[in-house]
Amino acid sequence: KTMSEIKALKARYEPWKEILREIEDVEVLQELAEAENDESHVVEIEELLRDLQKRFNTQNVYELMSGEVDRNACFLTVHSGAGGTEACDWAQMLYRMYLRWAERRGFSTEEVDTLEAEGGIKSATVKIEGEYAYGYLKGESGVHRLVRISPFDANARRHTSFASVYVFPVLDDSVEVEIRSEDLRVDTYRSGGAGGQHVNKTDSAVRLTHIPTGIVVACQNERSQIKNKATAMSLLKARLYEYYKAEKEKDNERFAQEKKDISWGNQIRSYVFQPYTLVKDARTKVEVGNIQAVMDGDIDPFIEEYLRFAWNSERRD
Repeated sequence: KTMSEIKALKARYEPWKEILREIEDVEVLQELAEAENDESHVVEIEELLRDLQKRFNTQNVYELMSGEVDRNACFLTVHSGAGGTEACDWAQMLYRMYLRWAERRGFSTEEVDTLEAEGGIKSATVKIEGEYAYGYLKGESGVHRLVRISPFDANARRHTSFASVYVFPVLDDSVEVEIRSEDLRVDTYRSGGAGGQHVNKTDSAVRLTHIPTGIVVACQNERSQIKNKATAMSLLKARLYEYYKAEKEKDNERFAQEKKDISWGNQIRSYVFQPYTLVKDARTKVEVGNIQAVMDGDIDPFIEEYLRFAWNSERRD
């Protein structure tokens, strides 16, 4: 663990060292240009400064993710809320948005569990692997609200729908979470699917219930029951880590999804398609008008501003 911590610190320090070195190089270049009254270097200096500014901003975002597990991969779960078929479609749209975001970053994704429903999904869980995946996405936990003219309404009326997002870190062996066998109920069932030659004829899907907390997780993406159980255990460990962490902070309601009302009161972001297009974060007040770009995974403005918001909030407290 100590070696990995040293490696992590070095990974954070080295880019800053490189940026400082290049700033000094630019200063030398500028001094030479001024001494020789040579304007031919102006374009080169401006390009170097733009590149340095971009790298500075990227590195600055990393500094906002200094939590114990921020560098880790994560599990992301989307649940449809109030709104029936419309809400199931909205949950699927959100799920796709996060998959596209991961794809844009070059992160890998692995579907863990999906519960399909008319019009979309009731719930879906994906494992997202990439450096700082949890750090980036942890602020996405909460209720997301959709306002649009529903394609499922013959009268073309405007509808409001809700979906909740929960993000949990994938934990390695350095983080201990006790899970006693007597506290677990293990159920096996057949994986869902379209049927045909790939239909799963064995009870390979696994559902785990942690009796003391009531937390339920499931995995059906693998054909092997052993692999599904291992993934489900990893997801349960992640859920319990956040549950106990929140309990210490006296904020357990955030993660006790059974008690959480997926409706007006808990929303973190609104996505309005009609009568105008606007995505607005209720916490940071960030607004974006290009809703199609957002749904295609361009959510970094929201993610980065939330990281700054959370960082400042922690220091005020």
